[in-house]
Amino acid sequence: MDFQVVVLAGGFSKKLVPLVSKEVPKALLPVANRPVLSYVLDLLEQSNLKDLIVVVEGSDAAFRVGGWISAAYLDRLHVDVAPVPEDIGTAGALRAISHHLTARDILVVSGDLVSDVPPGAVAAAHRRHDAVVTATLCSNPVSGPADSGSSGAKDKTKKPGRNIIGLDPSRQFLLHIAAGAELEKDLRVQKSILRAVGEMELRADLMDAHLYAIKRSVLLEVLDQKETFQSIKKDVLPYLVRSQLKSEVLSNGAPQVEENGNDKVNSQSKRITQSQILANASNRSFHELYAFGPDGSASARRTHKCCVYIANNNKYCARLNSIQAFSDINRDVTGEANHLSGYSFSAHNNLIHPSAELGSKTTVGPHCLLGEGSQMGDKCSVKRSVIGRHCRIGSSVKIVNSVVMDHVTIGDGCSVQGSVVCSNVQLQERVTLKDCQVGASYVVTAGSEYRGESLAKKEK
Repeated sequence: MDFQVVVLAGGFSKKLVPLVSKEVPKALLPVANRPVLSYVLDLLEQSNLKDLIVVVEGSDAAFRVGGWISAAYLDRLHVDVAPVPEDIGTAGALRAISHHLTARDILVVSGDLVSDVPPGAVAAAHRRHDAVVTATLCSNPVSGPADSGSSGAKDKTKKPGRNIIGLDPSRQFLLHIAAGAELEKDLRVQKSILRAVGEMELRADLMDAHLYAIKRSVLLEVLDQKETFQSIKKDVLPYLVRSQLKSEVLSNGAPQVEENGNDKVNSQSKRITQSQILANASNRSFHELYAFGPDGSASARRTHKCCVYIANNNKYCARLNSIQAFSDINRDVTGEANHLSGYSFSAHNNLIHPSAELGSKTTVGPHCLLGEGSQMGDKCSVKRSVIGRHCRIGSSVKIVNSVVMDHVTIGDGCSVQGSVVCSNVQLQERVTLKDCQVGASYVVTAGSEYRGESLAKKEK
């Protein structure tokens, strides 16, 4: 469909320290023992979108991500890895690679997205409406530990809505979006848009999936003219939504609305009633009503369409943008959403690699993953956890609701609950961790107990 695909893979995200490191940028963080970026690349490949630009913040991170892609997707995808400066934001990243953008429409997707929402369907909706931008919306993901038997575990709860989203009655057009700090302010809706559409549905239960189809000419114009814009979600998208009805004039004699939002009645023509506007919703959009004058002829009024693609509730959609999200997604991809992992789970709903070794009376419960070459001693218990490759785990070890990455050594009698243990970590005998993160190559001394701590080696 002549879409150019840009994957924004980030760099060394500060929000994910100590999980990320110089050796492991965000894009390579493991989800069910696979780099998170692989989920997006596989999703695009399934939609036959195989010509990609992967944007990575920082040259070191770009080198590592590019090396992994070259090995993992040889002869499958054509990928150009584009390094950009760190901390320039999503809009800044697009601005930095703008000279590479040549197609009519651009599909922009976050590299931390784990989802089965088809990008091809989003692209098709974008073309069908001839939209300037189409944003993908999904139900807010579930958060929190799922094993209610563990101490301190919470029931599954929806994360609080981080967006207020306004939709037209047909739920095809995006009329309002507020996120982050804006949610603390009074809700202000433009009169011009509200009068044009007649009715707006406000939703707080939807997340912006960071999967956008955008018309290239408009995107480049906005990035060029608005040099201060750093974020697609917080800057570019709200700007396009606000400016949908550029001329601020309704056709067919409806009230005019000036830029400041004050009513200005056009007394020379009759008003459109709300019922007339809503009746037209199934035929023409309010943008198209705007584009014609009172006599039905085309006018010079400038309008553009901001659309949404709302994924079905049975689709999985989450972003690895926090430490909690990292744990949640690993739990989901080995649990209810294990179809995303690409693995074939056993009749016990777990996956133990054929090369892994289990000691006597050691149990690996449902929704668990035990990686290649890992060894476990006697009388161990693993529940709802992911264990990486080539780990060495002693006897009488308990691991619950946790992620243990590759090449980790865990001594006898350790207890790990609700924690993330990064690669090459050594937990000596009788260590107890609860709700902790342990950075790569850290050594936790014998008998230590930590709760809610972040443990990491100091960067040199």
